[in-house]
Amino acid sequence: MSASIDPDDLRHETELVWLEDIQDLDYVRQSLDRLPSRRRKPAYHRDGRMVGYAVLGPGAKGSPASGTFRRRVFWLAPHDRDQQPTGFYSTGAPVEAIDPRTLAPRIPGRKTERSEGGPPSPAMVELGITLDKA
Repeated sequence: MSASIDPDDLRHETELVWLEDIQDLDYVRQSLDRLPSRRRKPAYHRDGRMVGYAVLGPGAKGSPASGTFRRRVFWLAPHDRDQQPTGFYSTGAPVEAIDPRTLAPRIPGRKTERSEGGPPSPAMVELGITLDKA
């Protein structure tokens, strides 16, 4: 799933639950999954680890065909930058990756210079904004 998620798909989100400290992560992968519940921690079936998930409010309706709910899951693969800082994603990021600091309930998030592994943009430099890579 691409990082460009339709905000309409997020309208019932009430909370994002983080399983790790996102301040230390340059990016997380974001996907919109079909899950059997609105609130519970979803089962995780990808290679890597889940770092967070969205909780839906009571107004969210399940699919008439499957009864599942569309919810965001945030995850990292074993070859992502947090585990292999000099690996394939030492610069750049996967298409579904976004900066976790740009996320909130009902907000899709976006890529930033930090999530791409690059330097601050010229506009950031001009404004005196620096990226904390701590």
